[in-house]
Amino acid sequence: MIQAVIIDDERNNIDNLEGLLHQYCPQVHIAGIAMNADDGATLIRSLKPDLVFLDIQMPGKNGFQMLQELPTHFFEIILITAYDQYGILAIKFSAVDYLLKPLNIEELKTAVQKAGHRISEKMQNRELENLLQLIRNREERSTHKLALPTAKETRFVHPKEIVRCESSNVYTSFYLSNKEKIMVSRPIYEYEELLSDFGFLRCHQSHLVNKAYIKSWVKDDGGYLVLDNGEEVPVARSKKEILASILIHLK
Repeated sequence: MIQAVIIDDERNNIDNLEGLLHQYCPQVHIAGIAMNADDGATLIRSLKPDLVFLDIQMPGKNGFQMLQELPTHFFEIILITAYDQYGILAIKFSAVDYLLKPLNIEELKTAVQKAGHRISEKMQNRELENLLQLIRNREERSTHKLALPTAKETRFVHPKEIVRCESSNVYTSFYLSNKEKIMVSRPIYEYEELLSDFGFLRCHQSHLVNKAYIKSWVKDDGGYLVLDNGEEVPVARSKKEILASILIHLK
């Protein structure tokens, strides 16, 4: 899936584009909408989309001014305009493509396809960069980030941000300190070894816990760990002895 946002000051244009994308480009998920440049910039910074559909002509600040004010351009972009002359400027902004109003379905499909290829290549580059970073700084764990491939994107997360992991069949859910949940289609045992050097404990067949977030160990009712956020994680009987030796100095 391509995570996208639409920035356009006319609601009917937004509805039309959403409808066309839903029908002809199902690989695009509209994650957010803004109706002016300032709100659009805020939306981009917040959601960090893969693709931005940006109307050039908007009251007040136009699309190009918004782009110039953004510190980085990590996204692909498709500019939308009713004026031909803006196509040349679109190329200067390294746009994947630009579309003229009224939108042509085939041109829209082609532009989205081209954007998808570039997004895919960019993601592969990020994964490679992360790999090289790990190799270069194998001893400096504070810089290591764990790549979590979801159905929509690959997220790069520092282990200290992960509170716990929980498995469900071949899926593993990562619960972050900011209360976000990320699910990947890989079994939890693959992450046990990866995270063992970062203070993670396998307290149960289905659970990995970051030791830094453990508040207490309640040994009644079969035993469970209480985390700083109030969550309770079960402790398997087979894990009690090893947990006792590890958590003897628990805060």
